[in-house]
Amino acid sequence: QVQLVESRGGLVQPGGSLKLSCAASGSIFSINTMGWYRQAPGKQRELVAIIRTGGSANYADSVKGRFTISRDNAKNAVYLQMNSLKPEDTALYYCYGIIRDTASWNEYWGQGTQVTVSS
Repeated sequence: QVQLVESRGGLVQPGGSLKLSCAASGSIFSINTMGWYRQAPGKQRELVAIIRTGGSANYADSVKGRFTISRDNAKNAVYLQMNSLKPEDTALYYCYGIIRDTASWNEYWGQGTQVTVSS
């Protein structure tokens, strides 16, 4: 069984910063892409950023220049540094991973962590 566990989000003032982390645990043989998605109330889940094993990354246009995704392959972890936060960044943030356990490759999701940007 593979699990993705996110760090706690929080309440941040506009213009502030917050770093999310997520660690994969369980019967992991290999990890491919990892990333972050978010879902705001009344909206569909959307991609925030993904990072591949080699380190190349893609970002949603709305977060480019403000968010940075990174990963630590030795720790099976992915991070999201969020700077210059805006109220529209308020959402439930989900960690994502394409992970091979002992049998096959599968997509896994974390439980979600709330980020609220408000004064």
